[in-house]
Amino acid sequence: MFPYARDNVRKHLTSTYDSEETKEDIKLLRIQVEEDLKIGVVGAAPVAPDDAGKEEVISSLVANVEAMIKADRKITSLKQLQVYIYSSGSREAQRLLFGHTSYGDLRQFLCGFFDTTTGNKREARSYFEISQSLGVDNPSQILFITDVLQEAVAAKSAGMSRLVPLCSTRIFVDKS
Repeated sequence: MFPYARDNVRKHLTSTYDSEETKEDIKLLRIQVEEDLKIGVVGAAPVAPDDAGKEEVISSLVANVEAMIKADRKITSLKQLQVYIYSSGSREAQRLLFGHTSYGDLRQFLCGFFDTTTGNKREARSYFEISQSLGVDNPSQILFITDVLQEAVAAKSAGMSRLVPLCSTRIFVDKS
């Protein structure tokens, strides 16, 4: 997923810059960069202050995100960029499916796969288990997309507060 995040972080920040979600993401990134600068992490660069203007802030954030991704850092401020799949199809079937699409091998854009060995998709416990395995601080950090109302209800019961009804089930970790 890091290549996708790296290639799209500028577009995402530009289009959502004024949203509360992105403001929270920026706040997390600023905190991480401040910590990195204090301990001398290679690639860390000061984030432009808000009064420097939107484009300058975004450019400095993008430079830091790119450095974090290049270093393959496993940090909270990047977790919102990860994508997982939870499907009733087996993990191996998911790997095969996403590995052979008309758009090529999409597995490089995915961080992992969950199937019903995690639990029934209509039970809150399954979504709680997923949030625990992803290591998020709070299940509400997870954006859950589904086309099945009962799955959305179960995810909400597990604390996932960002639910989007669509045509297929997907899980996205998102810090907003």
